Amino acid sequence: MSGHSGNTELLSTTLAKARSEDRAALIAYLPAGFPTVDGGIAAVKAVVAGGADVVEIGLPHSDPVLDGPVIQTADDIALRGGVRIADVMRTVREAYEATGVPVLVMTYWNPIDRYGIERFSAELAEAGGAGCILPDLPVQESAVWREHAGKHGLATVFVVAPSSQDKRLATITAAGSGFVYAASLMGVTGTRASVGEQAQDLVRRTRATTDLPVCVGLGVSNAEQAREVAGFADGVIVGSAFVKRMLDAPDEAAGLEAVRALAGELAEGVRKR
Repeated sequence: MSGHSGNTELLSTTLAKARSEDRAALIAYLPAGFPTVDGGIAAVKAVVAGGADVVEIGLPHSDPVLDGPVIQTADDIALRGGVRIADVMRTVREAYEATGVPVLVMTYWNPIDRYGIERFSAELAEAGGAGCILPDLPVQESAVWREHAGKHGLATVFVVAPSSQDKRLATITAAGSGFVYAASLMGVTGTRASVGEQAQDLVRRTRATTDLPVCVGLGVSNAEQAREVAGFADGVIVGSAFVKRMLDAPDEAAGLEAVRALAGELAEGVRKR
């Protein structure tokens, strides 16, 4: 392995830059291998061209507890296409090299555990990754991962939810780095009519425990909702809406144009506070 270290610092400066411009960062989620590995890489380039500041690459999983039907559909397509962790790493590498934006991997814990913690963290750093979002890794069981991630310059992003008590929030945010992922609603990902007060309250309670940026995901699908969340959060995370545009498109070229356009609308939304 060459001596790359990860891009956790790039992630921090990107989020700080958005704040200095008095706006929220736009964070786009796309699954690796969807519609194909190359198509997924092209989709990342398209959302960044449209205005995404940070990208999350999903590691497709056959039993996704947090993901709603739209992302499950995309994951199924990727898994049927034979996507592997090596393809996830290639997606990170090519996305980062083409765009220069911070690229994180969002994954359940089991695939990392099976692959090997040291191997996964070393390869992710070597690919230029900025870190991992780990929605189902309990903080109290995360020490070994965090040790390897820290050694390789990778951020560890934990997910907090409206059900998290204040004391629990403090434990989670103390262990995390990069940013805190605030899940705006109980339940699974998907688009919602309103993201609303529960999210605002969660951001306020989370901010009371940490100086890390707090980014809100689950439910944002249009510019109006992006603007609403940008009014109280450091970042707006959008996934299902991008995936849905690609699923609904008649062909890959139309899908890429659709996600680029959506990123443009959302990027405008996070700037109008």
